[in-house]
Amino acid sequence: MGRKTIMSDKTKYELAEELGFADKVKDGDWGNITTREAGSLVKRAVEKVEEMMAQQQ
Repeated sequence: MGRKTIMSDKTKYELAEELGFADKVKDGDWGNITTREAGSLVKRAVEKVEEMMAQQQ
């Protein structure tokens, strides 16, 4: 079964920059980040979506 991408690589990289670990993923290898960094990335992505939804209401 195929894998579905939820966030674009550009969006993930922008979040990684914001969170301070973009240097680890600049070559496109997301396997270089820690579990904590991955969790922070997801948490920040959810916060951004919630902010966008709140602005639309």
